[in-house]
Amino acid sequence: MLFRLLRTHLRPYRRWLVAIGLLQLASTGAMLYLPALNADILDTGVVQGDTGYVARVGLVMLVVCLGQVACQVTAVWFSARTAMSVGRDLRGALFGRITHFSGREVGQFGAPSLITRVTNDVQQVQMLTLMTCSIAVSVPIMMFGGIAMAMVTDLGLSWIFAIVVPVMFLAVGIVVRGMVPNFRKQQGRIDTVNRVLREQVTGIRVVRAFVREPEETERFADANAQLTEVSIRAGRWLATLFPLVLLIVNTASVAVIWFGGHQVDAGELGVGQLTAFISYLMQIMFSVMMGTFMLMQIPRAAVCADRIAEVLDTESSVHPPEVPVEALTEQAHLAFEGVGFTHPGAERPVLRDVTFEAHAGQTVAVIGSTGSGKTTLVDLVPRLMDATAGTVRVDGVDVRDLDPELLWSRIGLVPQRAFLFGGTIAENLRHGAPDADDAQLWEALEVAQARDFVEGLPDGLDATVAQGGTNFSGGQRQRLAIARALVRKPEIYLFDDSFSALDLATDARLRAALAPYTTDSCVLVVAQRISTIRAADLILVLEDGAVVGAGTHEELVESCPTYTEIVASQLSADEEAA
Repeated sequence: MLFRLLRTHLRPYRRWLVAIGLLQLASTGAMLYLPALNADILDTGVVQGDTGYVARVGLVMLVVCLGQVACQVTAVWFSARTAMSVGRDLRGALFGRITHFSGREVGQFGAPSLITRVTNDVQQVQMLTLMTCSIAVSVPIMMFGGIAMAMVTDLGLSWIFAIVVPVMFLAVGIVVRGMVPNFRKQQGRIDTVNRVLREQVTGIRVVRAFVREPEETERFADANAQLTEVSIRAGRWLATLFPLVLLIVNTASVAVIWFGGHQVDAGELGVGQLTAFISYLMQIMFSVMMGTFMLMQIPRAAVCADRIAEVLDTESSVHPPEVPVEALTEQAHLAFEGVGFTHPGAERPVLRDVTFEAHAGQTVAVIGSTGSGKTTLVDLVPRLMDATAGTVRVDGVDVRDLDPELLWSRIGLVPQRAFLFGGTIAENLRHGAPDADDAQLWEALEVAQARDFVEGLPDGLDATVAQGGTNFSGGQRQRLAIARALVRKPEIYLFDDSFSALDLATDARLRAALAPYTTDSCVLVVAQRISTIRAADLILVLEDGAVVGAGTHEELVESCPTYTEIVASQLSADEEAA
């Protein structure tokens, strides 16, 4: 999977890779040539006392060395640029795929795991790409070139390589084999630490409210300890590697000096040749060490590549139409025809045979107990999920046949959890309509009953919004989210329990202001409070995913026991509070 991923994402940078290969070839060739020049200086210039020869060959060595440095620096520059570009492309590909996931795929992977894959996993593959371009390309050139040059220098000592190189590869292979499973576990446990930390940071108020700090601290400590344990195991294998390689290298050096010294003493080998042979041995061993360092990165990068490919190979369960409808004739019409939805592998459907219609100027409300399928019903309209039975129509066309951009342009969604983006209030409101002017923003804020508190801020529309809108109260976030949808002026408004954080008086004022503002649109409201929906043109009562009552407030009070129970429970609560 790693090589498939690299092959795909390195293809646009073939020219850079060719340049890197040529530069590395030139740089390594220069490095291999330097010991031969040094041997020539010792055996010819120094032994014969010819200083002019030493100066001439020394100048050649200087030129070769400068050329080697220039080639190496340029190769590293191209390598870094290639690796960073691959990392950028991978992050872009992952982000693009994730943004097209439906709620099913996001839930399947989990937000912490997706974040780890986009950041840490991509970084590991990016680092391997950098090392491959800057190190791995030169490793085989240096290794086989060094062996060839050493054999040319003295064939009699070359038998040492036949022993040392296989022993080196065997030792490295044993260590790498021990590291792979630990690196695989390590990435999974990084996910766990991210998940626990994300839960604790997001839910810090709940943790403190229920005095759960000791338990949460222990839970994080447990996840952290498991990550530390597997990291230490991988580190132990890693720590074994370098001493083992150095032991083999130094043993080989001792053998060369021992046997080569006898040949020098017998006059069969020059001092310069012995020095060159030792230099080639060091270069060969250095190349093996660099290759070893590369092999240490491959197992972890391979695990990360598998995780990246898993996301890239996952298709969204919501597929765009092959021939999308790009023009609509009807306006502000929403219809559910026998709609059902079942999660994959679930024993029971979330929704069953839901049928209703809403036209311009009409409000359809949905009420029911927790888990009855209200939010799922809303999510089917913008295709956050696709119905598994029946048809959802917008302006007379099945949403599965509509061009996604056209579908979303007709919808204004206020989700159950009011989420604001970091920036300013104006930037958040213009998410719905980028070209909206300040007058339109203030109009939407006034309808959403948010104008007063926004005007009270020192910077007004330019007031800063923290990530997630955490510098505003729950009710303020809800009103800003409602204003964001109003700025868009869509044909269909979807309010998914969007008034739950408002007090009764603010809720009443908002609904009164909303009615004339949405006369040309149809409105679908999910709510828990009877007071929020009692004026709706049609109220659907959901229970276990099925519609058990449909009608106006007065009709349902007379005909639907489930609705009557909800009304009675809320009236009792109000009377008790009074």
